Amino acid sequence: MAAEQEAVSNKRVILSNYVTGFPKESDMKITSGSIKLKVAEGSKDTVLLKNLYLSCDPYMRWRMSKLDRPSFVDSFHPGEPINGYGVAKVLDSTHPKYAKDDLVWGSTGWEEYSLVTAPQLLIKIQHTDVPLSYYTGILGMPGVTAYAGLYEVCSPKKGEYVYVSAASGAVGQLVGQFAKLAGCYVVGSAGSKEKVDLLKNKFGFDDAFNYKEEPDLDAALKRCFPQGIDIYFENVGGKMLDAVLLNMRLRGRIAVCGMISQYNLEKPEGVHNLEQLIGKRIRLEGFLAGDYYHLYPKFLELVIPAIREGKMVYVEDIAEGLENAPAALVGLFTGRNVGKQLVAVA
Repeated sequence: MAAEQEAVSNKRVILSNYVTGFPKESDMKITSGSIKLKVAEGSKDTVLLKNLYLSCDPYMRWRMSKLDRPSFVDSFHPGEPINGYGVAKVLDSTHPKYAKDDLVWGSTGWEEYSLVTAPQLLIKIQHTDVPLSYYTGILGMPGVTAYAGLYEVCSPKKGEYVYVSAASGAVGQLVGQFAKLAGCYVVGSAGSKEKVDLLKNKFGFDDAFNYKEEPDLDAALKRCFPQGIDIYFENVGGKMLDAVLLNMRLRGRIAVCGMISQYNLEKPEGVHNLEQLIGKRIRLEGFLAGDYYHLYPKFLELVIPAIREGKMVYVEDIAEGLENAPAALVGLFTGRNVGKQLVAVA
């Protein structure tokens, strides 16, 4: 008991200043605070976590800026730990839903230990026969994003033509596999030969191309989809979206998950081919994973057996140690990672 009352060191990743342009490692710093490994007496519905894995996600770039207009996320605060999705073990709890030694995934701090006063943002982990790190990816927010964007927003039908940009990333690699399970023809794009090979040889895409080697994206899409595209899972934005719009089929659907090409631009690029939406009756819809967490049990019923049976695979890029977390996060925006980028805390 006495040991629990003593404060222990708590390494943390702090945002130094608000970011403009491309983020740098120096925009974050590693500091050390202290924390008691016991929830304070009288603290209601509070959970103390030991963080095991932290998820690096593109949306976090928005939070590193001082947001001057309404957004679905708040800015991080300079001088305080950044936060995001992670996997953790409960060390102590005054919340009736969580007990000591429970494993959870959800919102937590970029630090060794976190005191969480909004544990409704945590989901208890029931299946531990798969890697715990998967709950930052295929079994976490990116998995729900891929599942909801494809099945709920786009309603794929057997034989349809599906295009996925940023296809080797945390979400894209899953969208392609879900689309194959639905009987679709799937093409993905990525930014290196290694990633293109992964798409075709590991994730089962029918075809893939390196967008960096394509001077004309419209021509590349016409080559891959001579019949046109029924479903586009949008992760990139900008010139890619413009080219896709020219290649969509009648009553095509576009699920807008992200626009990573735009996040570091002080002035976002415009999109010039939106008139294509009209004559082709294309539906373009943005969505958030959080809108679909009520489907998580149904999602697990599909994905857990698929993992166990080898019908779905997942590639992770794991940075070891909290001190390497800033480099891992920044690397997302130069395409340094291969697969889902995460950080193993300990």
